[in-house]
Amino acid sequence: MRFTAALLLAALVLAACGSTARERSASRLTVTVVDDVGAAPRTWTLTCDPPGGDHPQPAAACAAVDAAGDPFAPKPADVACTEIYGGPQTATIVGTWRGTPVNAGYERTDGCEINRWNTLAAVFGAG
Repeated sequence: MRFTAALLLAALVLAACGSTARERSASRLTVTVVDDVGAAPRTWTLTCDPPGGDHPQPAAACAAVDAAGDPFAPKPADVACTEIYGGPQTATIVGTWRGTPVNAGYERTDGCEINRWNTLAAVFGAG
């Protein structure tokens, strides 16, 4: 009985260690940016750990996502944002980041959205 319990515990510990490595490497994002209404979208893939894909600057883009804290969270509904227009650009990021599904949209229609955009400027091909 003790042997079975010890074996089960060891298996659980090993499984937990393996999932951390797997989650860290399971980062594949598709980034689509539209610079203006009616403009053709720019789309590329971004992988991290190690940085890659066909993104023009994958290392800078991965570093921006890492530094952002919660980069895929939407703008909080209970926050007042400045009414400032930053431009017609829009972007989407879909895929998986460290094992977590991602489906996020970005625009530059107010101060909060501009801040979200600027935080990930390297991901969108600027910076």
